[in-house]
Amino acid sequence: MRRAIAFLTSIGGGVAPDAQTLGWFPIVGALVGATVGAAWWGAQALWPPPVAAAVVVTVDLALTGMLHLDGLADSADGLVPQVPRARRLAIMADPTVGAFGLTVVVGVLLLRFAAFASMDADVWLVAAAWCGARAVMAVAARALPYARAGGGLASAFTGGDWRLVAAHGLVLTVALGAVADGGRTVLAVASGLIAGAGVIWLAHRRLGGFTGDVLGAAGMVTETAAIVLATSTP
Repeated sequence: MRRAIAFLTSIGGGVAPDAQTLGWFPIVGALVGATVGAAWWGAQALWPPPVAAAVVVTVDLALTGMLHLDGLADSADGLVPQVPRARRLAIMADPTVGAFGLTVVVGVLLLRFAAFASMDADVWLVAAAWCGARAVMAVAARALPYARAGGGLASAFTGGDWRLVAAHGLVLTVALGAVADGGRTVLAVASGLIAGAGVIWLAHRRLGGFTGDVLGAAGMVTETAAIVLATSTP
């Protein structure tokens, strides 16, 4: 579990992930989500919705060390333009953020801010969405090859049965959603899972596999889609 916390958050760094780390992804995601949800609840008790939403977005970025947000920016820069595969990977390795990455990051942060400002605090919703996001990341890392020939930190995740990871993550995500308010949260999170899977599909199509950046992007898209859809789901 410590390895998963170190990989997914800004806490407990200095521990390299291994093949067993993925099994803890959904649990760590649920814990991070519950923490963010608790911050949301506390912030709404103290400040108006816009201020509370800004606080929650900031807390989430601090907890994750902005690693997933960085992955979102790099993935947008690499996956959106029509360039050869080798060029995509080179762009994603470049620390400079391009126009595509900047646009997507700003859009996602605005959507997250608007969603948190539009609803009453719901700890279980955030826990379920963040859990589901890490489940998507774990399944992708198990099911797809690593895209970079030279390997990387996330290449330690490859191999093993993705179905076991998927079942584990799905059961925990649905359970958390059901505790929240049943159908509304489960439907919103399910839609988020589909959106995150779309990112993975695009990466597989254009890169031939996944990278750590792709995992971060898929997680951010899953979370964002889930909380945005929760604002409109009856």
